[in-house]
Amino acid sequence: MKRLVLATSLLAGTWALAQGQPPRKEAVKDLVKEAVSGQDAAAKPAQAPPDVEKMPFTPESIRKVVNHYQPQIQACYEETMATKEKVVEGRILTSWVITAEGMVKGAKVEKKSTTVKDPKLHECVVAVLSTMTFPKPPKNQEHPIQYPFNLKAIQ
Repeated sequence: MKRLVLATSLLAGTWALAQGQPPRKEAVKDLVKEAVSGQDAAAKPAQAPPDVEKMPFTPESIRKVVNHYQPQIQACYEETMATKEKVVEGRILTSWVITAEGMVKGAKVEKKSTTVKDPKLHECVVAVLSTMTFPKPPKNQEHPIQYPFNLKAIQ
């Protein structure tokens, strides 16, 4: 059986405008639990998220937070590809706004710049993104983010 691995990369310093309302946290948590329920029992136990209260607001701190949630994004990819006859590799470009409180608002997949066209995968990735908490931006200003996920299957 193929083991699917998710590689991520950050376009450091690239801020992009994203709009929308944050989804209800309960609904998002249910989607994430459903998406990751298929992980093997040998998976590492979940580690505590980064202490964003003690982190500065920088591209590196954003990368650390996203990297913490990478196993959940990977689970979205693995679950989606497990239902496919052919494994699809490519890129998903996401965007969201970090609110003044450090929460995610308006998470979405930028369809025009995305090569992996699977609505179920997109929905799962957005659900994971919507649960993230980041360091609070300076001056209580919202900060738009663009973040690409490069998806690749490795045997």
